[in-house]
Amino acid sequence: MGLYPEIEPYDHGMLDVGVGNRVYWEVCGNPKGKPAVMLHGGPGSGCGAGFRRYFDPAAYRIVLLDQRGCGRSTPRASAYGTDMSVNTTAHLIRDLELLRGHLGIGRWLVWGVSWGSALGLRYAQTHPDAVSELVLTGVTTGSNAEVSMLTRGLGRIFPEAFERFLAELPEDERDGNPAAAYNRLLESPDPEVRARAARAWTDWETAIIPAPPRSVERYEDPAFRMGFARTVTHYWGNDHFLGEGNDEGVVLRDVPLLKGIPGTLVQGSLDLGNLLGIVWRLHHAWPGSELAVVDDAGHNAGAPGMVDVLVAATDKYATR
Repeated sequence: MGLYPEIEPYDHGMLDVGVGNRVYWEVCGNPKGKPAVMLHGGPGSGCGAGFRRYFDPAAYRIVLLDQRGCGRSTPRASAYGTDMSVNTTAHLIRDLELLRGHLGIGRWLVWGVSWGSALGLRYAQTHPDAVSELVLTGVTTGSNAEVSMLTRGLGRIFPEAFERFLAELPEDERDGNPAAAYNRLLESPDPEVRARAARAWTDWETAIIPAPPRSVERYEDPAFRMGFARTVTHYWGNDHFLGEGNDEGVVLRDVPLLKGIPGTLVQGSLDLGNLLGIVWRLHHAWPGSELAVVDDAGHNAGAPGMVDVLVAATDKYATR
């Protein structure tokens, strides 16, 4: 099946979402088609042109955006003076609602990858009337247990990389929350401290989440590396701004709020996020969902088997 051919946006802009933030958005496909919005990962990865290709351009009105602080949105998290206190899950959800209103969309299919899946789930739980379906891959729910697995638990599997990861932290912070400790380094007034921390954080990400070469290459861009590391640690070090009770997962707790919203979960069998069984627990708690596990695929929506299942899902929902 594969991806649909490359296409270009027919409309784009910068949406003023307040407090000095402007969010980049674009629309491609069929102006009269079924609305769908794509939520990228990270937090802080930005949205690439390849994500347009998971939808039939004849059937869908495809909306892409760069979440606050990343990609073409401004101000960028890579700039030391950027205020990160106005970059939270609640802010991102509000941005989605502002964009939906700006584009005159009633309901839209929400497609999310990695962090985008957690954001999509929380958006659907808090605004169920705005979401027609969910298609999620590299599924995460933003719980503290998942953060702990990714920043400490995987140290047993990647001991050499983990040793280097901890070595950048002050000795008295190596037994605590690595994400929060790294975020403090990334907020340091010393640019050398920030630069070392950003490199160490992305080196750890590369070690635990094998990715296509073009994804790893982004980390060689100092601005991308800084903005990405700063944004991820900002969220991971602050309970993903999901509030109290996020140790086991606010999103999992609130799965009943998804009642009536169909969804497709596409997960690689080799995705290390599976070690906590989050995607299985989510699927079994959500009667309207279906789960497709793709053999020999990891945390990579672009893997051949993953692409076929994801495109089949959007094809299925195109006429719903």
